[in-house]
Amino acid sequence: MSQRSVTSAASAASVVSAATPADACARNNVYAAMCPCRDMLDLLANKWSALAIGALEAGPLRFGQLRRLLEGISPKVLSHTLKRLEAEDLITRTVYAEVPARVEYALTDLGTSASIPLKQLRDWVEASVGVA
Repeated sequence: MSQRSVTSAASAASVVSAATPADACARNNVYAAMCPCRDMLDLLANKWSALAIGALEAGPLRFGQLRRLLEGISPKVLSHTLKRLEAEDLITRTVYAEVPARVEYALTDLGTSASIPLKQLRDWVEASVGVA
C-alpha cells in the first residue's frame, strides 16, 4: 500500500470517528450504527410485528383474537411483540374495567402509517413466493 493510500485511509477513518452518535442520529440515517432509527427498523422487520400490525389494520383486537390470527405465535412471543409495539407508540393497549377485564389493541396514527408499506411488502410476498 502506498503512503498516499495509507494517509487517505487514515483521513477517512478520522472523519468517520469524528462524527458523534448524536451527529449520526440527527440525520435519521438507518445506515449509521448509533441511529435510533435502527431500533424501529428492527421492530418493523420482525415478522411477528409486521403480521400483528397487519392484523390490526381492520380495527382493534383482543389478545386471543390476535393469537388466533397469527398462526404459530406463542402467547409469550405475542405478549413481548405487543409490548414492544406499544413502547414505540405503534399500538395502544386499552384496558376496560369489566369482569373479566377486557384488553384491546389498536393501531396509533404512527402504526397506521407503518402499516402501509408493510401491507405492500406482505402483498408482494404473497404474490411472489412460490412463483417460478
